[in-house]
Amino acid sequence: MTPQKISIIGCGRVGTALSVFLSKAGYHIAAVASRTRSSAEKTVWAAGACGAVGAIKIYESPAKAAMAGDIIFITTQDHLIEKICSDITTSTVALSSSPETAVGTSVDISSKTIFHCSGALSSCVLSSASDKGANTGSIHPLQSFAPYDPEQKSPFAGINVSVEGNEKAVIIGKELIHALGANYFTIPTKAKTLYHAAAVVASNYLVTLEHFAFELLKEASLSEQKAYEILDPLIQGTLSNIKTRGAVAALTGPIARGDAQIVEKHLSNINERLPEFSKLYRVMGKYTLELAAKRGELDKVSVERLTDILTES
Repeated sequence: MTPQKISIIGCGRVGTALSVFLSKAGYHIAAVASRTRSSAEKTVWAAGACGAVGAIKIYESPAKAAMAGDIIFITTQDHLIEKICSDITTSTVALSSSPETAVGTSVDISSKTIFHCSGALSSCVLSSASDKGANTGSIHPLQSFAPYDPEQKSPFAGINVSVEGNEKAVIIGKELIHALGANYFTIPTKAKTLYHAAAVVASNYLVTLEHFAFELLKEASLSEQKAYEILDPLIQGTLSNIKTRGAVAALTGPIARGDAQIVEKHLSNINERLPEFSKLYRVMGKYTLELAAKRGELDKVSVERLTDILTES
């Protein structure tokens, strides 16, 4: 069976990873296009080094690259995706390299499938292509991508990848994700932004909270490395409890116990030593109190007392 041809538009970390590991899965990376030729050449080299199926052509024009593939990935920065898709659907490209004999033709995308890999944007930004009959969708790996290293294992192996779009695009997306060794899940197109917000809270905001914890321990005369060593078992244990018991049941600590005196001491010390974190502690404390209240174990007096302490005067 002839492997499906894939075009990659945008040769950053995600585009390069797709080129390499879809090649390893037996797909033909037919063409790439990127803002700079050097980044495109690096992607072609990386895919070629892993035994890519067939030759990979480099184009300056995204439209020309799109013509070469059955499946098109737009892996650029988010703010460029809609414009690039629109440019592809409205461009005419020369069928000959000779200016004297070149004939301009519109890019026919009616038989193609176009994906982007943004977490925040839905497939709706590809409407210029879907309006002309193309299958459109988004594929978002819940993974952070490092620069390509020939020795690295696949960043897709075992991770979770969201897919949404029209019916045909979702079917094709599932096949691609499976070929990459990842797990897929589908989300409604209208829910894409909330899905991405959840990923930001779970990952980025977790980093911010742990930074807060490290800063508190630094004030207690511990280095950041030592702080991490101390907190790591607690962090991992908490994540394990959330996984096995759910967030509400996993909650422990002074707010869950209704220990207002301890929370008051926390805030007193934070206000004195790290006042810039006082508001963050209070905001997190209020939402933690709401979570604790759902268990029905706190009496009314404790809830009221904690609410007063956590309310900024």
